[in-house]
Amino acid sequence: MRSIIAIVLSAAALASCTPESSSNADVTGSIDNCVRKLYSQYNPKDMKQCVAVCITCERGVMTTCSTACTLRGAQ
Repeated sequence: MRSIIAIVLSAAALASCTPESSSNADVTGSIDNCVRKLYSQYNPKDMKQCVAVCITCERGVMTTCSTACTLRGAQ
């Protein structure tokens, strides 16, 4: 019984992660415009630039932005 509940909860969690249901989707290109305003030569592999763009343009916080930038390959 517990395994069935775990499967149902997992399926519900995965269904909520689809791109169609994401309200954060950058449809208008506003993040790209924000990046261009901050850096004329943006390098996503530069940790300082990546974190600054994440915090400013994507409304992130230091912890999640540094983790996201690290996962994207910034150093």
